Amino acid sequence: MMKIKEKPHGPPDPIDIHVGSRVRAQRIGHRLSQSKLGEAIGVTFQQIQKYEKGSNRIGASNLYKIAKTLGVDVSFFFDGFEAKEKERKGAKGKGLSDQKQSPVEYEHITSREAVELIHNYFKIKDPLTRKHLYQFIKSLSK
Repeated sequence: MMKIKEKPHGPPDPIDIHVGSRVRAQRIGHRLSQSKLGEAIGVTFQQIQKYEKGSNRIGASNLYKIAKTLGVDVSFFFDGFEAKEKERKGAKGKGLSDQKQSPVEYEHITSREAVELIHNYFKIKDPLTRKHLYQFIKSLSK
């Protein structure tokens, strides 16, 4: 009998973290709860949580269902990953396996607060008002 190797437990793969963070950002932008997204694709909200953290890899069929539910192409979830990987490699001059991985790397960008801020920012119709708001927030961060 052939023995199947189990995947060793460890930090989530950076690709799974990236894809999960993009799912979370898009879900929040659409004002969908994890429960509603789970219902739409046939999984529990706990599974959606695991997908969004990157601790569970999203299968192709569920990624397709998520993309259709959120109104994006499947490739949306991978956008920006290669640039971030090149940036990490360039910064350290090493491969991903030689670097410490942080499973919360994108957490601040995909937090509910950040996504809602961006969502509401782009609802502002007047470009001058948006520009002033941007400059104000930038000045506060200094």
